[in-house]
Amino acid sequence: MSAPRTSAPAPTRDAASAAGSHASRDEAFDAVYRQAGVPSTIPTVSEPLSCMLRDAARDHPERVALDFLGATTTYSQLETQVARAAEALRGLGVGRGDVVGLILPNCPQHVVLAYAAWRIGAIIAEHNPLAPAAQLREQFHIHRGRVIIAWEKTLERLVAAVGSLEAAGLGGLGVYSVDLSRHLPLRSRLALRLPVAAARTQRHELRGKVPAGVRSWDDLAASATPLATGFPLPGVSEAAALLYTGGTTGTPKAVCLSHENLRSNAEMSLAWASRTTSVGKETFYAVLPFFHAFGMSLSLLCAVGLAATQVVLPKFGADLVLAAWKRRPATFFPGVPVMFDRLVTRARATGADLSSCKIAVCGAAPNPLAVARAWEEATGGTIIEGYGMTESSPIILGNPISPARRPGTLGVPYPSTQVRLVDPEDVEREVAPGEVGELLARGPQVFSGYWDNPEESAEVLLDGGWLRTGDLVRQEADGFYVIADRRKELIISGGFNIYPTEVEAAVRSMPQVEEVAVVGLPAEAGNESVVAAILPKEGQTVTLEQVREWAAKNLSNYALPRQIAILTEMPRSQIGKVLRRVVRDELLAAREAASGAATAAAVSIVEHFPGRGERRDGGQQEGGQDGKTGPHDSATSR
Repeated sequence: MSAPRTSAPAPTRDAASAAGSHASRDEAFDAVYRQAGVPSTIPTVSEPLSCMLRDAARDHPERVALDFLGATTTYSQLETQVARAAEALRGLGVGRGDVVGLILPNCPQHVVLAYAAWRIGAIIAEHNPLAPAAQLREQFHIHRGRVIIAWEKTLERLVAAVGSLEAAGLGGLGVYSVDLSRHLPLRSRLALRLPVAAARTQRHELRGKVPAGVRSWDDLAASATPLATGFPLPGVSEAAALLYTGGTTGTPKAVCLSHENLRSNAEMSLAWASRTTSVGKETFYAVLPFFHAFGMSLSLLCAVGLAATQVVLPKFGADLVLAAWKRRPATFFPGVPVMFDRLVTRARATGADLSSCKIAVCGAAPNPLAVARAWEEATGGTIIEGYGMTESSPIILGNPISPARRPGTLGVPYPSTQVRLVDPEDVEREVAPGEVGELLARGPQVFSGYWDNPEESAEVLLDGGWLRTGDLVRQEADGFYVIADRRKELIISGGFNIYPTEVEAAVRSMPQVEEVAVVGLPAEAGNESVVAAILPKEGQTVTLEQVREWAAKNLSNYALPRQIAILTEMPRSQIGKVLRRVVRDELLAAREAASGAATAAAVSIVEHFPGRGERRDGGQQEGGQDGKTGPHDSATSR
C-alpha cells in the first residue's frame, strides 16, 4: 500500500477568530456529551481486532454469539472455530500482510473467517457476493489476494456468466467454497433433502453448483487443528480490511483500514451507546452486509465488543426478520430507512411486537421523519442517525442517544474526532460559523490511504491527517451539523452507493445509445431511484427492459436503472460536459407536472416494477442485501 498524507496544507484562518469559534463549538459538544453520558475521547487502541473476540469468549463463554436461522454458536465455540480457521489459512500459505478475498453474504463462516484472518495478521478483502463478474475481476486485480473464499452460489453464477473461473479473474488463485447450509439447525439441514417444493426453493437460495477443482472451505476448516495460543498478534497499525468504493468517479479503489482504524471506530460507537447497553445482555441484528463498512463496524465488531448475541441473516426481508425477532427479540438494530419502514409496516399488518428494541441506528440515507416516528412509536425505543464514509471506518458524526438528539441532522463529532468546514475550492480557508463548507475530519478511525494508489490517496488526505469528505455541510448554532448538498453526485438506493459514472458507462455501451446521464430521483423512505436519461442514436428506440438486461452484464442489481427518460437533447456545459444537475432538475419538474395525470408528462419515464431477482419486501433472491454498507452522505457509510 502506498498512502502518503500529502497535497494541500491543512486549513488555517485568523488565529484569534478560529480560537474563539473552536472554543464555543467545543463547549457545545461537551454539553451534548455530558447529557448523553458520552466521553469526548476514547483511550488509544492498543490491541488488534481479534482481542475483542478473545475478551468476549473469556468473560462470556456460554453466551450465544451467533444465531443463524435458528442454529446457535456460543462465544467459546466461536473462538475455537476461529482458531481452527486461522490454522487452516496458515496451511494455505496465508501469513502476515497477505490478502484473503471473501465473497460471502452474512453467515457464520464470514464472522469466523474475518476474525481468523485478523488473528494471524492477514487482511480481508470484502466483496459483494452478488456483484457482476466484471466488477469482481477488477477488484481481484487491485488486491491480488492469494486465497479467495466464496459462497457456492457466487461461484456458480460467475462460471455461468463468463464461462470459467479463469475468465472471472480467479485463475491461478486458491479458490474455496462455502456452503451456507452447513450452519443450519439439524432439522433444517435434513428438511433440505426432502423432495418438496419448499425444500427445493430453500436449497436454491442457499446452495449452488461448485465448479470443478474448487475445494470445500468448510471441510478444510473443520479438520484443522487450532492455532497455537501463543501465536503472535499483529500490530494495531497493520492493515486489517480492504473495502471497495468508487469515490467521485466510480473508478474502484480499495480503502485500506487498519486494526486501529476499525477498532477505534467500534470503541467510539460502544462509548456512544454505553449508557443504554450492557455487556453480555444485548441482541444485535446483522442484516446489513458485513462487506460494507456500516455492517462491519456495528455488527461484526460492536456486537462482539459487547459480547452480544448476533442474529445473522443472509439477506433482508421483513418476514424473515420478524420470524427471527419472534424467536430472539432484538435490542439493537442497525439498518437503512427502507428497512425500518418495511419492518414497521409489516409488523402492523401481522401484529408483530417490536417493543424489545432499545436502539436503532439508521445509516446510508437520511431517515424521513415519518419513518423515525413510526419506528419509535412501534418500539418505544430510540432511533438515531449518523454520518460517515468508508474511509473513516465509517462513522464521523452521530446523534446522541438522548433527548439532545436532533432528528434529520448529521449529529456532532464522535469521541476523539475533529471536524472542520472549509471552502471546497480553497481548503486553506475555513468558513465562518453558519456558512456552508466542505467537511474535513480527523481521528484514529480515518484511513491512511487507498491500497496501492498514492495518487487517489493524495486527493482526499491533507497534511495533518485531515480527510476530505467531499460533502457540503453547515453547522448550526447548537453545534449540530446538517447536510447542505452532495459535492459528489452519488445516488443512494437501498443503502448502497451508486456511482453515476459507472452506470453511464454500462448504458452508453449499448448500440442504440448516443449519450446518457444518470441521476437519482427521490423515492420511498429516503431512497433514491436510479434514472437513466438517454439520448438514443438516430432512428433507434430504447426500452427499460433493454437497458436493464444490457447493463446487468456489468452492474449489480441495485445499480440498475429503475426508470428511463428519453431525451431529444442532452444538456451540456460550454465545454461539452453533460450537466447531470440540469437533467435531474428537468426530470423533477416533469414529474411534478405529471402529478395527478396518468398520461401527462414532459418526458417519457418508464417505471420499473420489481421482477425477477427482486422482492417488494426489500430483499433480493440469492441472498441479496438490497436495502448498506451502504452509504449516504448523511449517514453512516459511503
